[in-house]
Amino acid sequence: MRILILLCLLVSSIESHAQPSVPLILNRTIPLAGITGRFDHLAIDVAGNRLFIAATSNHSVEVIDLKTDKIEQSITVLGKPHGLAWVASTGSLYVADGALGELRVYRGMPLTLAGKIKLSDDADDMVYDAVHHLLFVGHGGSGEANPARIAVIDIKRFRLLSNLSVLTHPEALEIDSASNRVFANIAESNEVVVIDTVTKTISAHWKLTKAADNVPLAYDSEDKLLLIACRKPGTLIVMDAVSGKEVASLATAGGGDDLFYDPAMRRAYVICGAGEVDAYQIDHADNLHPLEVLHTAAGAKTALFVSEQNLLYVGVPGANEHTAEIRVYSSVKIGLN
Repeated sequence: MRILILLCLLVSSIESHAQPSVPLILNRTIPLAGITGRFDHLAIDVAGNRLFIAATSNHSVEVIDLKTDKIEQSITVLGKPHGLAWVASTGSLYVADGALGELRVYRGMPLTLAGKIKLSDDADDMVYDAVHHLLFVGHGGSGEANPARIAVIDIKRFRLLSNLSVLTHPEALEIDSASNRVFANIAESNEVVVIDTVTKTISAHWKLTKAADNVPLAYDSEDKLLLIACRKPGTLIVMDAVSGKEVASLATAGGGDDLFYDPAMRRAYVICGAGEVDAYQIDHADNLHPLEVLHTAAGAKTALFVSEQNLLYVGVPGANEHTAEIRVYSSVKIGLN
């Protein structure tokens, strides 16, 4: 009997030590030969198995065939592509170009320019409201001649419906379709604005108190939580998305530029320009628990988490003799969930 107990303990110990200690493991690497400089936002066509990358420094949007991990198309003659949105129902890719001050739409195989709407300098992140067929695009904010606004675009007719004024340049946007709301980080003003997607008006302003320069944003629809990463100092804030109350916070690395929520694992991933992905477990009491840091590369500050694939795509810029690449990571259960 004693031998049997010892064997059970030994097996349990081996299984425990066999559990992975990191929340993300490298799945594969996609080299992007000839692409230089930094990336901005990414988008995905899940059904078509294509990844779209705003290669800002390269003045292009790169289309990656995920079956072959090769560049299928380069959309060129762009200024500074920032925000991307793929709308599967219409087979359309939307590109916000900060230098051209435009929102562009591309359709077809290969993708070709199908229309453009004039916005203003620093056209940036966007989010799509599939219920009302609206695209919300942040732009402007560099001065009196270029006021900060959030454009509301009717994608069916591809026309500008309105421009919502905000205090300073809008950064990340997220949507809660169930309650007809869009959340937008207004970084220099240290606030989150809430937009009613039915009335197309701003319904609330929520000030941050625990940190400033809130750039990336993510939303947990199940528990109605906003996840907000700030840069001054590096901090991840959990906010009640009903009341706007800050309920938890923990330190992050510097240069947080992208943020994603993994609903299956109940995790937040903060993509930091310092060269790491900071992962946090969120328990059912809305508390944050730091997980092991994933080290990437300096300047790898933008990414895309695709919950349907359980994959995180991280853009690593090309520099010197290092080829630009997309590193693809799988999220791993580590026993804390």
